[in-house]
Amino acid sequence: MGLLKAALGAVGGALADTWKEFFYCEALDKETLMVKGQKQIGNRSSNTRGNDNIISSGSGIVVADGQCMIIVDQGKVVEVCAEPGEFTYDASTEPSLFSGNLGESIIETFKIMGKRIGYGGDTGHDQRVYYFNTKELLDNKFGTPNPIPFRVVDRNIGLDIDVSVRCSGVYSYKIADPIKFYTNVCGNVTEEYKRSEIEDQLKTEFIAALQPAFGQLSTLGLRPNEIVTHNVELEQAMNQQLSAKWGELRGLQIVNVAMGSVTLPEEDQELIKQTQRGAALSNPALAGGVMAGAAANAMENAAKNEGGAMNGFVGMGMAMNASGGAINGLFQQAAAQGQQGMPQQAAPAPAPAPAAPTAEQAAGAVQADAAAPSAGPKFCSQCGKPVTPGAKFCAECGSPLQ
Repeated sequence: MGLLKAALGAVGGALADTWKEFFYCEALDKETLMVKGQKQIGNRSSNTRGNDNIISSGSGIVVADGQCMIIVDQGKVVEVCAEPGEFTYDASTEPSLFSGNLGESIIETFKIMGKRIGYGGDTGHDQRVYYFNTKELLDNKFGTPNPIPFRVVDRNIGLDIDVSVRCSGVYSYKIADPIKFYTNVCGNVTEEYKRSEIEDQLKTEFIAALQPAFGQLSTLGLRPNEIVTHNVELEQAMNQQLSAKWGELRGLQIVNVAMGSVTLPEEDQELIKQTQRGAALSNPALAGGVMAGAAANAMENAAKNEGGAMNGFVGMGMAMNASGGAINGLFQQAAAQGQQGMPQQAAPAPAPAPAAPTAEQAAGAVQADAAAPSAGPKFCSQCGKPVTPGAKFCAECGSPLQ
């Protein structure tokens, strides 16, 4: 038994006159994975009383785009066709295969199945036609009910920590090997097999495969927020993780994964920031700049302290004496590293930070500032009236002015 292209199988007369039955499947919606083919018996058919589960030799079978047709004889797959067109069923030929766009996997599967089937047949056999939906099945939503461990690796700064992520999105898949799907999933269904019958199982297995797939992405040095930009790598990793359960067992294949969001707990975000900040300060130039900026801020705050300005500057002077050398040392170390990295054109060393005032200098400055004459008006200590600048006696009460 086998399939022949309709144009090649017509020998003499009109092709319609030779067909005993006609099998055709309407468009399969996105919720239907497989449906049993029904005979379309017309006025010119010579087999109007045939058995529903018998395919007469010479019957016509049509395969549309996005479909794969298989013929099952006594519960075993004997014909596979995923190439769109019209075909004639001939019981006198050997099993045939029109793989269409299914690829090499379906060919190898059919070869293995072909070793276990018999040729020919009679009216006592149970023969059925099934049509499979081979289009991409879209909009399969997923979300992680529990956080998934993700290893954050950044070799540039020596970062290697484990965090927890939550993610959500959608994925799509397709039936890449209808023989495996028929053999291990749906079997001899009487009418159709719906997507809802396997959806929960697939979603659970998909989420379980996310953790090892994320482990593969972490080797690329990705941060969690960069996962959404690497959907191709995630798709490949998911197919690799699901190859045993989905590919080899059920004949399914992940087509696309679109990650909607990836979030981290606040404590994990803060951990990454602190680690990155510490790694950044290992750079001598950055560390020196941070210390110099902190010292400048401290001096500004001390100057704003009216009550304890002198004590603030005295303390600042002692601190700057202790840290000024360290800051200069950091800048010199950064300059030396720059010279080693560019021997042909060494970058000029940064100007040394200004020397910090000593405690005595800071105290003297405060005292001098306090002793300086005020630019505002003066008043008489006896009557409180304003006095003329430079006068020695109050013009109102005659009291001597200090």
